[in-house]
Parts: sequence; C-alpha cells; structure tokens
Amino acid sequence: MTTKKERRMQRMRMMDQRRRLRLWKRWAYFFIVSGAAVGAGWLLMPAFWGQASSPEDAEIVEIKGTMGGFSTSMIRAKAGRPLTVRLTSMDNRFHTDGGGKHQFAIDYLKVNIIAPPLGTREATFTPAEPGIYDYYCDVCCGGRANPTMVGKLIVEA
Repeated sequence: MTTKKERRMQRMRMMDQRRRLRLWKRWAYFFIVSGAAVGAGWLLMPAFWGQASSPEDAEIVEIKGTMGGFSTSMIRAKAGRPLTVRLTSMDNRFHTDGGGKHQFAIDYLKVNIIAPPLGTREATFTPAEPGIYDYYCDVCCGGRANPTMVGKLIVEA
C-alpha cells in the first residue's frame, strides 16, 4: 500500500512528464510549421520575384556608366518587344560623387536601375507605345544637369 506522500509524488511526476510532452509537441509543431512555410516560400519565390534572367526574345542593351557619362546616348527599340537594359557602373566606391553608383531611369516607363560600384544590374521592360523617352542618371556626376548622363530611348512601331 502506498502512502499519501508517495501518491502525491507519483502524481507530480506524471504531471511533470505531461508538461514536458506538451512542451516537446509545441516545439515540434513550431518547427514543422516553420519548415513548411520556408519551403513554400522557397518554391513560390520565382512567382513573386519573376525570372532570374532576361526573356529569351528580349533585346539586350549594355550600358556602362562612368564619371565621364553613359557609354551610349541613344537606344533604339521596337514597341511591344521586351527590352533588357544591363547597366554596369565602372566607378569604384571611393568615387567622390555618388559613391560609385550609377542609375538608369525613365520616369514615364517606370524604369529605375541602380548599379552598385563596379557592379551590374539589369531590368527588362516592354515599351508599349512608340515615342522618344529620356533616360538619365540622377545619382552622381551632376545628375540630369550633366549632358553626358542623359540619353534617349527611341521606340519605333
């Protein structure tokens, strides 16, 4: 026959085991749900961030930005056809004006690319309407006021 004290100790041990089991189940549930969320995010990432590379039918234009300006001041493209602009900053981070970054922006088409120092960034967009659009760098070198940091995108039908 067990005493009252032994029964109480046994009951406390059982409660402690149940508490540990509940805690273990909570942590297991947390890790399973977290792992599923991370896995789903990883699988859905291309849907949210688009393709890592340019579409195969896109025309690719390489532009280099330096302290002296853009490597080209005129780009020709076709309306309705994807255009990939690949901007490379040739200046290092110690550049005194703008920290070596360069920008390619066309306000009307909502295009804004900023290349890091000695780095490359690209964007693909489709100009829908024919016309002449101004592009510029407003990060360094005097921005739009600098005649070598502006250019024209000519979109033809």
